[in-house]
Parts: sequence; C-alpha cells; structure tokens
Amino acid sequence: MHTLIIHDFLDNLGGGEKLMLSLAKGLNADFASCNINLEVVKHLGFTDVKIIDLGTTVKLPPFKQIQASAKLAKIDTSKYDFVIYSGNWSHYGDKSTPHLWYCHTPVRAFYTDYKRLTKSLSFGKRETFKLWASLHRIKDQKSVHGIKNIVANSKNTAERIKQFYQRDADIIYPGINTKKYFNNPPKDFWLSVNRIYPEKRVELQIEAFRDMPHKKLVIVGSPSKGDHSSEYYQQLIKTLPKNVEIISNVPEKQLIELYSNCRGFLATALDEDFGMTPVEAMASGKPVVATAEGGYLESIIHGETGLLCGAEKQSIIKAINNVDLEPEKYMASCIVQAAKFDITAFVKAVSTKAELILNY
Repeated sequence: MHTLIIHDFLDNLGGGEKLMLSLAKGLNADFASCNINLEVVKHLGFTDVKIIDLGTTVKLPPFKQIQASAKLAKIDTSKYDFVIYSGNWSHYGDKSTPHLWYCHTPVRAFYTDYKRLTKSLSFGKRETFKLWASLHRIKDQKSVHGIKNIVANSKNTAERIKQFYQRDADIIYPGINTKKYFNNPPKDFWLSVNRIYPEKRVELQIEAFRDMPHKKLVIVGSPSKGDHSSEYYQQLIKTLPKNVEIISNVPEKQLIELYSNCRGFLATALDEDFGMTPVEAMASGKPVVATAEGGYLESIIHGETGLLCGAEKQSIIKAINNVDLEPEKYMASCIVQAAKFDITAFVKAVSTKAELILNY
C-alpha cells in the first residue's frame, strides 16, 4: 500500500510531528509538509523518512495559515493508494484518493478558542482575525464534510468533532516508542515539555514554581513563527524566576535523558486534545501532575500514575508537593500505563483502518 501522509507544518518540535513521522516510518509512507526544517527531522530521529517539501510560507498570521491551505490543496495524490491527512490545513483539495483524516483537534482558533483569542488581541489584529476566521471557517466546514473517514486522537477530540462538524469519528489513541524511554533515580528538577503557546498555560507552571523557590522546573519548548505564540513567549522569559529554565531545540536523546532524570512531570494545557508528553513521562517511570481536564483524563490514572489537580496555582503546588514526597512509588504503574500507548499499537490500528477503507 503506497501511502502519503500530509501534515500541515514541520518547522517545530511537537507531539503531532513525532507521531506522524513515526507513522510514516511504520507504514513506509511518504511524508509531505510545508516549512520543512531538516534540523527538526534530525532532532526527532527520522532522517530515513522520505520527506516531500511543499515549500515555505510567510510567518505572519493568518497569512501563514492561508498560504499553507493553498499549497496543501494543490497536492497530487493520484499516484498513491492511500492518503492520511494530519492537522488543520492538510485536508483541502481533491479527495478522490482513498483517505482518512487523523484529527488532532478541530481548528481551535475557529471553535473552542475563538472567544478567548478575540478578547486577547488588539483592535487591528482582532478585526483581521475575525474576518479570516469567519471566511476560513466556511471553507473548513465544507472540506471536512467532504472527508469520508475521520479518526480522532481521543474521546475528547471526537466529542469536539461531533459538536462542531456533526460527524462521528473513530478513536485511535496516539502512540510513542516506549522502548526508547528509561528510568533513572530522580534528580533535583521537575520537567515540562510543550509548545510555548498561551493555551498550554505555561505561566501557571512558572507562577507555581515562583512560589516554590526551593524546587526547580525545566521547561522544554519553543514558540512557532507565524502565529500568536511569539509574543507570549517573550512575555514569559522577561520575568522568569531563577528556579525556572526554558530551553528550546532539544535533541531527542537529550529530551529522553531529561525525562529519565526528572522528579516528576507537569502538564497544564487548556482542555488538551490528548497530550503525548505525559505518556512519554510515564514511559520513563515518572509521575505526572496535570490539570484535570481534556485528554489528560484519558491517559493519567489519578493516584496511581500521578495526580490530577485544578488549573490554579495553589492546587498545582499542593499536587507537586504531594508527589514530591515519594516520586518513585509511581514508577511501576506509570510504565504499565504508558505501554498501552505504544507506537506499534498505533501503527497497527491505523494500518488496519486503512485496509478496511480500501476493501470497503
């Protein structure tokens, strides 16, 4: 089965990029995307995947997204047996080739985050954003309703698909290569790994550790050029306390070592779609403290693989202090839970789904 995976962008490290590159490797599929950063591919360890460069886009929102949509819509898929769309902008264009859309989430800027984003922008940016969202939302709806097969990455995402598109979706949970992760005795720091986006609520993490100067937090992540994250990142680094460090462009080997050595993992994203990083932490035998919402409810077992808490500073502090008393007691349960989300199960499930579609 000659397969093509089309993913929006490949210019930043993220769970979606790892997942789709892992799928491409597992299926021996080609991988097409905009804004290819070969250093990202190298950092993630996927130099053996055939990458098709669809060109670069401007880095100014929403023109980045508009240009990407146009580029992605022009892809000729006729030489492939099957196509897997991944992301918000990949599914435009001809859908005559058998396909599925692996939906990480409906476009949050158009739906779940629309009101919050509108309020957060200055007048000029707000009016531009509202015009773009209103026009592009129509295009998004039309394109999605032309997709024959939708697969969601979580129950949480499937519910959004039902709410905003009135479509049902199968659920195939993401996977990681659990064999790459290992456990070391905990050192003196907590870890957070996420894109530096406002919806990740990194400021909550920073403020919690500001009030715990005796503890250390390492945040791995970076903003993405051409969206709303750059200004947010600049605001964060202006007032970082001494016990919090943000590091970017971390190679995969170094990231795995950080997972293995941390005391615990902190995740605070707003209604996270699924959340790959807590699974990576659990695969390393590390407990997770996460806000009790979204996809975290589907992967973290409260009291066994860590603690779920409120999205408030004091609730986060209480959970971290609790887990920090004996972080190693969660190790066995974490590893067992992470094994349920191994990449081999994900690749097999997607491959089986594709075969069913082709033979229908």
